[in-house]
Amino acid sequence: MERFSSRTILASLAAILVVIAAAGCATQRPALYPNAKLKQVGNEAAQRDVDECIQFAKESGVSHDAGDKVARGTAGGAIVGGAIGAGVGAVRGDIGGRAAAGAAGGAAGGAAGGALRSGEPSSVYKGFVQRCLRERGYEVIGWQ
Repeated sequence: MERFSSRTILASLAAILVVIAAAGCATQRPALYPNAKLKQVGNEAAQRDVDECIQFAKESGVSHDAGDKVARGTAGGAIVGGAIGAGVGAVRGDIGGRAAAGAAGGAAGGAAGGALRSGEPSSVYKGFVQRCLRERGYEVIGWQ
């Protein structure tokens, strides 16, 4: 059975994390119901209104919270991975090394999960943008 060095494993995890993080960077936007307002102004003008409401949220101090989700996922993954690695190490005789490897793998997995969720806006952010759009006559039916 071929053994992989810890550097090879960490490099592979880092590469996977970069790909997943890039996929998770797509930020969700409100989907509008084709009501009378949308039909009146057209999709292009409606998207400008969406952009303006998003900018209004940012200027008002309402954050998207993407970075917090990645950080929480990384920390949580490191804790869980370290605990699992320590458990395996206790059975196999290398607690420290396996705990460190488990923490590294858990951190990478947690960061990947956080990155995938980072495109999802917080409920406060969604509510702010939806209210802004509702006041302009639009109906938000979801986020995508």
